[in-house]
Amino acid sequence: MGMKILSDAFVPGGAIPKRYTCQGQDVSPPLAWSDIPAGAQSLVLIVDDPDAPDPAAPRMTWVHWLLYNLPPVSASLPEAVTALPVGTLDGLNDWQRTGYGGPCPPIGRHRYFFKLYALDVVLPDLGKPDKKRLEQAMRGHVVAEAQLVGTYQKG
Repeated sequence: MGMKILSDAFVPGGAIPKRYTCQGQDVSPPLAWSDIPAGAQSLVLIVDDPDAPDPAAPRMTWVHWLLYNLPPVSASLPEAVTALPVGTLDGLNDWQRTGYGGPCPPIGRHRYFFKLYALDVVLPDLGKPDKKRLEQAMRGHVVAEAQLVGTYQKG
């Protein structure tokens, strides 16, 4: 058994409901995780879309949400989270803002990866890092990872 991340809002590999997208309320879906390894000091959540801008010809990975230093004892984030667990820090998404930005694909059905990492350290305050800077800080410290994939296509 490894670490797991799930959502009550959609099944793994299933469609993300409109509520959590730019065509809905654009709020974060509820997330829950389990089986965090003993010794984990912090968690990192990266939500991104590797199919941007067109799944038929992807050119980039669009970052939707970055959180780091989530306490390992936190087992979930509620829907439309506004108050993050104590100690949790934000990174910048590709809209150059903190917080969740929901799926908003310009064309086709995109995949959205909710990736959870357990680290053997608490990261220093990186300011508002982008994904590249956050991944550099994580390097060599990941002890477990899990992912949940959802899809969305504008209708």
